Amino acid sequence: MKSYDVIVIGAGVIGSSVAFHLAELGAKNVLVLDRATIGAGTTSQSSGILRTHYSVRENVELAQRSWSVFNDFANYVGDEEASCGLVKCGYLISAADDGKLEPLRSALAQQAQQGIALEMLSPAQARELLPIASFDDAALIGFEPEAGFADAYLVATSFARGARRRGVAIRENVGVRGLLVENGRVVGVSTSEGDYASPLVISTQNIWTSELAAWTGVPMPVVPERHAVLALECEQAPYTYSMPVYKDLASPGMLYCRSYGGNQMLVSEGVVGEKLQQSDTEQGDIPLDYVAEVGAQVAERFPAYETAGLASSWTGVYDVTPDWNPVLGRVAGMAGLIVGFGFSGHGFKLSPTVGRVLAQEALGLATDVSLAPYGIGRFQSGSLLTGKYGLGAVS
Repeated sequence: MKSYDVIVIGAGVIGSSVAFHLAELGAKNVLVLDRATIGAGTTSQSSGILRTHYSVRENVELAQRSWSVFNDFANYVGDEEASCGLVKCGYLISAADDGKLEPLRSALAQQAQQGIALEMLSPAQARELLPIASFDDAALIGFEPEAGFADAYLVATSFARGARRRGVAIRENVGVRGLLVENGRVVGVSTSEGDYASPLVISTQNIWTSELAAWTGVPMPVVPERHAVLALECEQAPYTYSMPVYKDLASPGMLYCRSYGGNQMLVSEGVVGEKLQQSDTEQGDIPLDYVAEVGAQVAERFPAYETAGLASSWTGVYDVTPDWNPVLGRVAGMAGLIVGFGFSGHGFKLSPTVGRVLAQEALGLATDVSLAPYGIGRFQSGSLLTGKYGLGAVS
């Protein structure tokens, strides 16, 4: 049986980041296993939005550290040909005079305390940045100029390429079928091509974390949840790359919108989606009634989009925990097992820092950010990380 110092399960954007950072921190004998190909799972379905806006303080720090990586990505991975596809257009968020107003005010104040560059805008100033939108109902508008969107698949493959250049072995189309455990300690994994030995296993299995729960007998509080993404086309009011990403807390679906190139807007809801009975990244049906419902919400904010057409659509699946925030770190009672799951729509924007801190934890190093708030035990202790906006991807 071939032996490795560390085995990583999953080569999405989180697993690839973990592998890269393990090698950067000096690990010499690392294996990554993925049931499909690098970045082919939920990573490829990401909308790619990058922001540091969170109402959960710990998430702000993870996002802030990750933004610095995206902002200098080629240098960070040591590859002048690497790109994360960054479009630095800024992030605009607004609330009406309703139940979201004070949570937004509190979250923006917290961001400012944490050193995030922020501006408070009037409706007129917001229209200068996003002239296709109406802000007549806006009671508070925040703008984060150091934000935007990027390409999650490019990031995953770049991290993976960097890991390989540093000696990491990545095996695609290899399914992990179980953990090898002796006396409560992980000693390896069983796969579709045989067994591999290792005293350390890092699971970044995302929506397939239920498999890990079955292998270990340890409850993993996560469910797969499907969300629809629409690309709307409007020749009269193109959403250009120079216009900021927009989060509309006043809309029923807490919509997020961004440019999708040409005359197109990418839009999706940030609320609870369709829970799936089993983990599956296959495309789901998007009913026309749903398209019409989201379209009506968009038209309330972007009047010209009342006559917009549907250019394309797809579905993505989140790995959602009860508080819509990830589980990071070791698992009590299963020595040698480290997990990163339950990102609930935040995974891509946090991936550089999450990969680094999970690698640090695996190698026994001090982590840049404390993993204690993200521990799996919080669901029993009640120390949840629920955001001020309630359940949903804005957290």
